[in-house]
Amino acid sequence: MKLYGYFRSSATYRVRIALNLKGIPHTSAPVHLVRGEQFESGYRLLNPQSVVPTLDDHETILTQSLAIMEYLEETHPRPPLLPADAPGRARVRGLSLAIACEIHPLNNLRVLNRLRDMGLSEDERTAWYRHWVAEGLGAVEAMLAGQDATGRYCHGEQPTMADCCLVPQLYNARRLGCDLAPYPTVGRIDAACGELAAFRAAEPARQPDAE
Repeated sequence: MKLYGYFRSSATYRVRIALNLKGIPHTSAPVHLVRGEQFESGYRLLNPQSVVPTLDDHETILTQSLAIMEYLEETHPRPPLLPADAPGRARVRGLSLAIACEIHPLNNLRVLNRLRDMGLSEDERTAWYRHWVAEGLGAVEAMLAGQDATGRYCHGEQPTMADCCLVPQLYNARRLGCDLAPYPTVGRIDAACGELAAFRAAEPARQPDAE
């Protein structure tokens, strides 16, 4: 498999974790988002949205991180990223979507660049970022804290797709100086994930295109 992505991309980071958890060999194909390489014609043939990640599985081209993780779950079911029971699977998907579809889209590079083009200063853009992280993580903390289904990880005692989404979001939140103290359950789970080799190997600083 070949994973097209950018080292700091939250969405690419999610997929790297999933691939590592499942022990799937893959190569990296960097796409430098800041330099605009996602808009080059060759990459647009792979991904018409001009976003990352894109996964090439022997000429099966897949886009969107959650869809890619679901594909990996179906094609490489062990170890699982989703629980065996329907309520558990729905809970993990709900947590994943709360992060990947509620927090991340408001703060990705395209949105921040658009805010810049509209005249917002760097401080204003950072305030925007921090506001939506606080809104989103506050909800995720409430979804996790005090819930019987929450264990060492977001759901139970094994990492799931939800953890694959949570850790990258926290990485970028720290990079933008967000206050994470109000989310102790989130922080505890993040620390637990950080003890696993699959998560550590996926860290942005460890990628071949890291700057």
